[in-house]
Amino acid sequence: MMLVTQKRRKVVVVGGGITGLTAAFYMQKEAQAKELPLDVVLVESSLRLGGKIQTLRKNGLIIERGPESFFDRNGAVHSLAQELAIEQELVTSNTGPTYVAVGRHLYPIPSSLMSGATPHVSSFIMSGLFSLSGKIRAAGDFFIPRSTQSEDQPLGAFFRRRFGAEVVENLVEPLLAGTFAGDIEQLSMQSTFPELYQLEQQYRSLLVGMKKSGTNFLDNHIVAENKGIFQTFQNGLETLVENLEASLAAGTVMKGVKVEEIEHNPDGTVQVILNNFSTIHADAVVIATPFHMVEKMFSKQALLTELSTMKAATIATVTMVFKKEQMAELDALSFYVSRNSDFSITSCTWMNRKWTNMVPEEYIVLRSYIGRVGDETIVALSDLEIEKTVLSDLERAIGVEGVPLMTVVSRWQNAMPQYTVGHEEKITRIKQELQTHFPTVKLAGSSFEGISIPECVEQGRNVAQEIIQEFVSTGK
Repeated sequence: MMLVTQKRRKVVVVGGGITGLTAAFYMQKEAQAKELPLDVVLVESSLRLGGKIQTLRKNGLIIERGPESFFDRNGAVHSLAQELAIEQELVTSNTGPTYVAVGRHLYPIPSSLMSGATPHVSSFIMSGLFSLSGKIRAAGDFFIPRSTQSEDQPLGAFFRRRFGAEVVENLVEPLLAGTFAGDIEQLSMQSTFPELYQLEQQYRSLLVGMKKSGTNFLDNHIVAENKGIFQTFQNGLETLVENLEASLAAGTVMKGVKVEEIEHNPDGTVQVILNNFSTIHADAVVIATPFHMVEKMFSKQALLTELSTMKAATIATVTMVFKKEQMAELDALSFYVSRNSDFSITSCTWMNRKWTNMVPEEYIVLRSYIGRVGDETIVALSDLEIEKTVLSDLERAIGVEGVPLMTVVSRWQNAMPQYTVGHEEKITRIKQELQTHFPTVKLAGSSFEGISIPECVEQGRNVAQEIIQEFVSTGK
């Protein structure tokens, strides 16, 4: 039944990345289902939607410039794909051996550490990644008491106390740097792996706790029964963006337009002031942009200044295409790079092995990451210099011969928000401040409550439901 209102309501979504797209999609869907007189306008400053999700399709190759897959732990992307009728296009990754580069050599990560099975201490004992003293120290997890620290703490400090410095430097840090591009001495335990702190408090030994609970501290890298946990779409990740954009009502997307300011109106609505000298009067606003863009929208009111204390890492993805004869056969899916290595890249993945749909049979496609907190100047080099640096690393690490047939360098400036210690409390304070001064303006996106694609989809869906519920409950 249609809700009776005095006038139509308008919501402006600022930012056309995956969070903003999802929010706009679910609001339009709910408004139609509930027959609400609601208009949704999506404003994106660039000329395309999707944010960091960018798929290059060329010569039978599918190359991701930004993220190349997702781990849909809670099914948020699958649910969205069902809504868009594209769930049949989802594909799951293959599995294979994973290595860590320490010094000039690659060391295999024991399969039990990279499987769905909870790691046993024998995994550390048998691994060539650690010295004898490092292995003995790792076993100390069985005897070390629980942490008495109840407040947030750095990831590095937590893992070092449980397993010792060598495990942190040669295993934990390389894997987590590949995920967060961050410094684990600053990354927040509470905002990244709060469940591990709870396991330690419950079981004392983290290994015992993981075994009994079925939790794995390499959670973003686990596989089960030789089946990968990562997913994408048959024609690349941008399939999701393209279908979301196509699903939005005609005329509701503004591209190439930037939001300059957000101000109050006397009637309780807000003005969204654009850089094309126009203004949108809105009953509610969802801001789904990176954090450094948010503060500028409230500069006149001097609000949300704590956002300036947040950090983000600059990275680049470098994808190289080779003929199969340009390197010897190596049974590997990927390798990560310790800071105690002679390489500039932070990780490398054989895309032709990880996915069956992205690469023609005759090619090898290697996707490398460069840049992380404390090591970002390399991203500022020219494409040619970056290609030479990465190629040199691949020659020494895995024996690549000759030059690539094609190289795609994609830079991402300040693209990886860093959830440093105290992040959760900081975001709570920021949202409370916004609620006090602009109660109809909401924040969502990778800067705030989860950087992965599924977490961003979940945030978009949740903020859409929140706004719809507020309109319905207040009779607006």
